[in-house]
Amino acid sequence: MRQAILQPVVVLIAWTLVVLLWAILVRMPAMRAAGIDVRKLTGSKGSDADRALPPKAQWPIHNYNHLMEQPTIFYAVAGVIALTGTGNGANAWLAWGYVTLRILHSLVQATFNRVIVRLALFGASTVCLVALTLHAAMAVFHG
Repeated sequence: MRQAILQPVVVLIAWTLVVLLWAILVRMPAMRAAGIDVRKLTGSKGSDADRALPPKAQWPIHNYNHLMEQPTIFYAVAGVIALTGTGNGANAWLAWGYVTLRILHSLVQATFNRVIVRLALFGASTVCLVALTLHAAMAVFHG
């Protein structure tokens, strides 16, 4: 039986790759404008770019980094849910909620970057993740 929870997982993976491309397309021209020659860089890190580039040019890459953080828990819990055969119905809807909220978070962070809006979206997505985790625990421990 197909597990519907896998669809939002694939969408979030694809979105993460879109954000990476977006970050590259914004950051490279900003680096050129700042006189940074990437061919000559050695051992630099993200904080170096934060000091050298305008904040708005860094917002998409900051969001990409955020997509490497909490969503890793989402991927793991979605995998557990799919493996236990409980990835349809409410769990699929919670997963879609999580992914939708994370995409909205990305759009806010990479464009106008209001922290209070990001915080609300992050909080709501975290509620979805907590619910998914509880459902995964119920499936694994009370099968």
